[in-house]
Amino acid sequence: MAKIGDIDVGDFPLLLAPMEDVSDPPFRALCKEQGADVVYTEFISSEGLIRDAAKSTMKLDIYEKERPVGIQIFGAVMESMLKSVEIVEASGPDIIDINFGCPVKKVVSKGAGAGILKDIDLMVKLTEAMVKHTKLPVTVKTRLGWDHDSIKIVEVAERLQDVGCAAISIHGRTRAQMYKGDANWHPIAEVKNNPRMHIPVFGNGDVNTPERAIEMRDQYGLDGAMIGRASIGYPWFFKEVKHFMETGEKCAPPTLEERIEAARRHLQMSIDWKGEKLGVFETRRHYTNYFRGIPHFKEYRMKLVTSDHSEDVFAALDLIEREFAGYEFT
Repeated sequence: MAKIGDIDVGDFPLLLAPMEDVSDPPFRALCKEQGADVVYTEFISSEGLIRDAAKSTMKLDIYEKERPVGIQIFGAVMESMLKSVEIVEASGPDIIDINFGCPVKKVVSKGAGAGILKDIDLMVKLTEAMVKHTKLPVTVKTRLGWDHDSIKIVEVAERLQDVGCAAISIHGRTRAQMYKGDANWHPIAEVKNNPRMHIPVFGNGDVNTPERAIEMRDQYGLDGAMIGRASIGYPWFFKEVKHFMETGEKCAPPTLEERIEAARRHLQMSIDWKGEKLGVFETRRHYTNYFRGIPHFKEYRMKLVTSDHSEDVFAALDLIEREFAGYEFT
């Protein structure tokens, strides 16, 4: 049984990765319904929080049905990170997660996200200070290293654990790789197999089939899998992994009706949470995966991703339901 602080998260928990403009409350709700054990918010700028920037503070919204839920923050300035811990704590999450892995240039250029992999001492100091500043469990998400020549993740993970980090999620790529090439899980297994490690070690990167999740558990011995891109527009991925783990068999994919219903709910929840314009815009990235596999779908997909008004998107979903009635996914 893996535990994050005092929170039991199951034998091999599946965690929804924090993804910018993806892991918002509507999507987290859908993933939770489909079996995600722990969900994380989109990453939130510590500087944005202490300036009370609307986009940052909105991301603090969490709901009871999501628990356990972690709020993820990023930054590289000690004072700002500690102030943001106080703001985050007031929102009542179960976990505070620090992003030491985002490879995007605008984050890295400020020394935050994966940028901090160039300064491991600061990474450890920030983590230690944040652990001391809150009663909540503090977890870390990071990468193998800055580049291939600077992979010291076994040592880094041990140091983070020693200053109170409650769990670590490791993406099996370096910052230099961004999202290219294959994720390398071997160094993550080395972290787990370090006899001094006792906190949960979660793997992230390329967990895109139920078989890969089993491999992460059985061959690499990790404590859980953090799911990112495989879940976008496909919240059923969590259920499919769990079914495969329990039975050794693939479950039937969601029907067209189930996909339409999820897409409708997703859009409506997004509009309810962030308003018509943003709700319509930010749900677009999910439609390709909601309906992946349907032949000759381009015309319908274009309606979904180019319509600026929700009534047009709902009408497109109605049309898809009529036009492809009876279509069976394999």
